[in-house]
Amino acid sequence: MQGPLAAMVPRRASNLDLMASAATRRSFEIRTYGCQMNMHDSERLAGLLESAGYQRAAAGTDPDVVVFNTCAVRENADNRLYGNLGHLLPVKNSRPGMQIAVGGCLAQKDRATITQRAPWVDVVFGTHNIGSLPVLLERARVQQQAQVEILESLERFPSVLPASRESPYSAWVAISVGCNNTCTFCIVPSLRGREEDRRPGDVLAEIEALASDGVLEITLLGQNVNSYGVGFGDRLAFGKLLRSCGNVADLERVRFTSPHPRDFTDDVIHAMADTANVMPQLHMPVQSGSDAVLRAMRRAYRREKYLAILDQVRSAMPEAAITTDIIVGFPGETEQDFADTLDLVRQARFAGAFTFQYSIRPGTPAAEMPGQVPREVVAERYERLAVLVAEVSWQENQKIVGREVEVLVADGEGRKDAANHRMSGRARDNRLVHFAPADPAPRPGDVITTVVTGAAPHYLLADIPPSTVRRTRAGDAWEARRADAGMNSESRGPASAGSVLLGMPSRRPAG
Repeated sequence: MQGPLAAMVPRRASNLDLMASAATRRSFEIRTYGCQMNMHDSERLAGLLESAGYQRAAAGTDPDVVVFNTCAVRENADNRLYGNLGHLLPVKNSRPGMQIAVGGCLAQKDRATITQRAPWVDVVFGTHNIGSLPVLLERARVQQQAQVEILESLERFPSVLPASRESPYSAWVAISVGCNNTCTFCIVPSLRGREEDRRPGDVLAEIEALASDGVLEITLLGQNVNSYGVGFGDRLAFGKLLRSCGNVADLERVRFTSPHPRDFTDDVIHAMADTANVMPQLHMPVQSGSDAVLRAMRRAYRREKYLAILDQVRSAMPEAAITTDIIVGFPGETEQDFADTLDLVRQARFAGAFTFQYSIRPGTPAAEMPGQVPREVVAERYERLAVLVAEVSWQENQKIVGREVEVLVADGEGRKDAANHRMSGRARDNRLVHFAPADPAPRPGDVITTVVTGAAPHYLLADIPPSTVRRTRAGDAWEARRADAGMNSESRGPASAGSVLLGMPSRRPAG
């Protein structure tokens, strides 16, 4: 059912005419906040705009259209958005015809509030109707007034929309949207709706098409990938999908994010272990090591079940790297609860963890809970947790020193190392590897084999030249894209701000 704000814009009026009349070759930039699903949506938004005649803005230039794809999960997300909108106001005033659009979770939540607080915004659209963006931009241009369209249910699955992918060698593939969980700290289900699953045949058709285009690595996306299949009556569908990925020609790496411990089953573990191109890597949020806090979070599992899953995964795949998410300072968290979390981190031996200080999200049950932990206490616990996580991940990374690793060379992954001219990429277990260059240098999308010579908490070092460099169809695709663009990779205008870290959450959202 459509929301009341959708009535502000006629839905079907002359869409093709509006698209045809769009100013040709106007430039755009998409600024993406938050999770992998937002990054995936931004690739769809870029594809829509390019199909409508827009082009990516060249690096260092002011675009004709700026699109904010927002997140509502983090604290002060609205302040960050309005601050960035404020910075654009003088730019827009100096550039007649410039347009600003706001979409994503914060747009779904705040709706008409955005144009009230920032009346220079031209378009507001929600999570369920990203396909409307080009038409809404043209309506705003023709009618000279803001267009707000927020739907209450999914208009069409985003994966049917055209995409302009950030990477020619790695790709997101959404298998579901929405979430049926009721975690008390999370606002996502109310903004993205109930879970809707794509049919396996449609997912595999997209994967096969990507592989035929040179994509070497795909990451299956869902708010809870383990519940995939419930919508069409097959609770074992996710494990079957992983096995089917193993039959896709030229597809070398398959990852997925994020699973929920409640729904993590033996068949998925077996599928991971038995399918050669499913990587030995698992990102599974735990959120807390305290059963009392997990109960208050409504997470539907307890610490012993979580640790038992990790034992099963490591028994099937001893080389697996396991990462997680942890929230510190949830309402009611005691010092003993926090000590339980520290203890779980020591037992779990995570290769990495994304840690967050709890903050009140209006509209969630946790926001109204008693026992809100003082901010200074949350900050102090967060620092202790961060120190432990870094210590454990460093110890785990040190175990890899001296081992041979296969690295998919990446474009823009990790920090540049001008002194040593290192390149970067991801090992099969998704660890970031900075490696010494080869001659000739591998291209992003190529695969190298090297030996790890050093370790830090968040990356590995390989300071001897690679023993092998394998040129791939993915590297060919990267080179062809660069040639087609007529520019090197550094000057290519981005569809969205920030790098894309496949299979892992983004550490630093744009802003």
